[in-house]
Amino acid sequence: MPTFFTLLFCSLAATPLLAQTPGFRQTNIFEAGQGGYAHYRVPAIIVTPKGTVIAFAEARKSLRGDWGTQDIVMRRSLDGGQNWSAPQVMVRLKEAVKKNPVALAQQLGVEGEVTYNNVVPLIDKPSGQLHVLFCVEYFRCFRITSVDDGMTFTDPVEITATFEKFRPDYDWKVIATGPGHGIQLRNGRLLVPVWLSDGAGGHAHRPSIVSTIYSDDHGKNWQRGAIVVRHPDLKNPSETIAVQLAGGRVALNIRHESPEHRRAISYSRDGSTGWTKPTLHPQLLEPVCMASIIRLSLPSGSAPGRIIFANPHSDEPRDPAKPEGNHKRQNVTVKMSYDEGLTWPVSKSIEPGVSGYSDLAAGPDASIYLIYERGTPNLSDTTIRFLTVARFTSDWLTGSAR
Repeated sequence: MPTFFTLLFCSLAATPLLAQTPGFRQTNIFEAGQGGYAHYRVPAIIVTPKGTVIAFAEARKSLRGDWGTQDIVMRRSLDGGQNWSAPQVMVRLKEAVKKNPVALAQQLGVEGEVTYNNVVPLIDKPSGQLHVLFCVEYFRCFRITSVDDGMTFTDPVEITATFEKFRPDYDWKVIATGPGHGIQLRNGRLLVPVWLSDGAGGHAHRPSIVSTIYSDDHGKNWQRGAIVVRHPDLKNPSETIAVQLAGGRVALNIRHESPEHRRAISYSRDGSTGWTKPTLHPQLLEPVCMASIIRLSLPSGSAPGRIIFANPHSDEPRDPAKPEGNHKRQNVTVKMSYDEGLTWPVSKSIEPGVSGYSDLAAGPDASIYLIYERGTPNLSDTTIRFLTVARFTSDWLTGSAR
């Protein structure tokens, strides 16, 4: 029998409902300065086959960045996101954790601080099991599993050995899963995009490469995929999202820092091998930020399939003197494609102001959930005031809601 651990609780103010219109509802679920944390970042969201909505985030003790003390926290909703459970710290390792040496070398953190990062939830649909992958110190990777819709989880099992298989091709010092949700292919394969860095460059996250890891035995064992792209072929590729196309291929939608500021796309027949050379999509702006993608429906009869994409649709440079640099994280926008991601004719802004990382999920009733970073308490678009969940319908997105 698996050993389950009890989730730790922290306090947070009651969840406020922001807006509710036909087909759209918006709710803050994490707020900066609450629950003993400076702010909450890097969200993920999943809906189980039973309809339980589970939101995840990195809870950061300080505003220093990615390498300080931070926990992985979650909240659950049993009524479609109207009400949420108290926030819970998901896991802490029992043994002492050493700081990643590259963080110490660049003075990004200090010994004694422990960074839990890059949570990735995904569902094994035949069993209904919820798998959650996460990293510790951008140096080790673990998985935990729940069979009761996230009420309890198994003890963490380390799967860093999967990343060790990359070393013949790339001598990494930093690893990261996702972030955002992983996917299950129609043949049952569980798939998680990953990025790796040798830690020599900025923030110890650059230069970098992108790949995938996958499991063909319901999450028990994980294998590495082929390298999709590496710097400098694409400038510092990193946080990547995946969707399976109607014909069976897997498309990766890749964050990167190239001056063209358009999302990069690569395809594989199986999600692990034979990746095509990435191309830049002219409609998908890249401000250098995490994005999200989901399949809402497959083609059926005369009805086309629908894919949903979200990210900050922003082409305004943070520094006007350096237009080739990062753009402002603002105007999180949701788009819909009817032709498997070739074009995106539907586009609707969710948050015109400061807004950044996001993740998407779809419910059994085809409701769409978007969790996203929103607002800032100090005019910095990387210090986040709220993590907000919006629930909406495709009719609302396309403007046909009554």
